[in-house]
Amino acid sequence: MELEKRDIRALSKDQLRDFFVANGDKAFRGNQVYEWLWGKAVHSFDDMTNVAKPTREMLDKHFVINHIKVDQMQRSSDGTVKNAVRLHDGLVVESVLIPTETRTTACVSSQVGCSLDCNFCATARLKRMRNLGPDEIYDQVVAIDKESRLYHGHPLSNIVFMGMGEPLMNYNNVIKAIDKITSPEGLGMSPKRITVSTSGIPKMIKKMADDEVKFKLAVSLHSAIDEVRAQIMPFSENFPLKDLREALQYWYTKTKSKITYEYVVWKDINDNKAAIDALVKFCKYAPCKVNLIEYNPIDDGEFQQASEESINAYIRALEANDIVVKVRRSRGKDIDAACGQLANKEA
Repeated sequence: MELEKRDIRALSKDQLRDFFVANGDKAFRGNQVYEWLWGKAVHSFDDMTNVAKPTREMLDKHFVINHIKVDQMQRSSDGTVKNAVRLHDGLVVESVLIPTETRTTACVSSQVGCSLDCNFCATARLKRMRNLGPDEIYDQVVAIDKESRLYHGHPLSNIVFMGMGEPLMNYNNVIKAIDKITSPEGLGMSPKRITVSTSGIPKMIKKMADDEVKFKLAVSLHSAIDEVRAQIMPFSENFPLKDLREALQYWYTKTKSKITYEYVVWKDINDNKAAIDALVKFCKYAPCKVNLIEYNPIDDGEFQQASEESINAYIRALEANDIVVKVRRSRGKDIDAACGQLANKEA
């Protein structure tokens, strides 16, 4: 019977060292292999050039490297790149490289499909098939870093967990991936350049605060009125704004890290004075800034971009209350790479 091969990247460095000792080799060999797997992100044992051939053959006998493959890459007219990423089991997620004049940002996925049911989002129409492993999240970042160097001449500068899935519903794997991304033995990126975006799960926001994470937090808010938010994001009925507010106050008390609210203004949904007043009030509970995001329609349904006049009304009200606000224009719309559009149309 053929030996069932384990995914070698599921092993810690100590476990790799123990494996080599148990197989009559030196412990330091585990350090070498670990560096190839994470620091150099190789996808084949044959690429481990300072490891002897018999050792590579032994690794191949016991292990696999379940790496991702960029199945299809699309480049937008604005320089945005969208990757259709095929996983080892054939499932597909999407990740995006978003360039500006000063930096490049990777938008990565954390689940195949999504656990939630936000009505305005194409990803939410895909049922959640499974969580991504830390290595699959890490591989997305490595792939985009290579594209950043190739197309823009410099390494990746920022990462946002705003792709497919709700990161806090895959908390352990997301944290493990960020640990690898920020480790000097991995990609060595600063956690301050990483933002995890959540739809707002209070107990998990508190857990992040207790775990003393160093990355930034963004919350997809879209309304500070419970009934309206439930219309936009039905699952939020289970997470009332009062609970979210308490969790965010707790987050700031523990981390001293300002929160970013992601907020789309829709015609006839939240483009009125009551919605603006509610957002201003909510913003005063904890230090924050607001990103007003241009909406990218996924069909001709109830969600339509609000007028420029409505968006300007938000800006005036927020600035009058000393709340930092920015308007985020969408990138990559021509390749369905913009916010809310990731849905594996090619898969």
